[in-house]
Amino acid sequence: MVLNLCVGTIVISLTVLIHTFGLIAITRMMARLVAHLRMHGRRSRIIAMISVVMGLFAVMTAEVWLWAGLYRLLGILSDFETALYFSTITFSTVGYGDVVPAHAWRILAALEGINGFLLIGWSTAYLIAAGTRVGPFKVGEHF
Repeated sequence: MVLNLCVGTIVISLTVLIHTFGLIAITRMMARLVAHLRMHGRRSRIIAMISVVMGLFAVMTAEVWLWAGLYRLLGILSDFETALYFSTITFSTVGYGDVVPAHAWRILAALEGINGFLLIGWSTAYLIAAGTRVGPFKVGEHF
């Protein structure tokens, strides 16, 4: 169990770094996009929101792949496709249960679920902030 907690803490720290720098990159990209397109119209704001969502998706994809790579590196799952599938359903907290890690690594998988839950929540907060700042939503009108 201690090994699970140590490995999990390291990977969670890495995903938080990925998320932090990913959100910084998305914010900078949005600033450039808004300035370049001089976003004032409704279509431009929708394009901005699509860009934010795709950026968030790319950041979370990197995090899921990191977990999947760890499962393969440690030999927890048999192949990368299975590890990627397991990581995706665990990170998103869907947890179908059709693929499970070895008994000794259950805590690590649980940590990924908690990690995913928190990072998806953080992404949601960021998306709402972006939607009211550069997107099609206005405080007081939509919220």
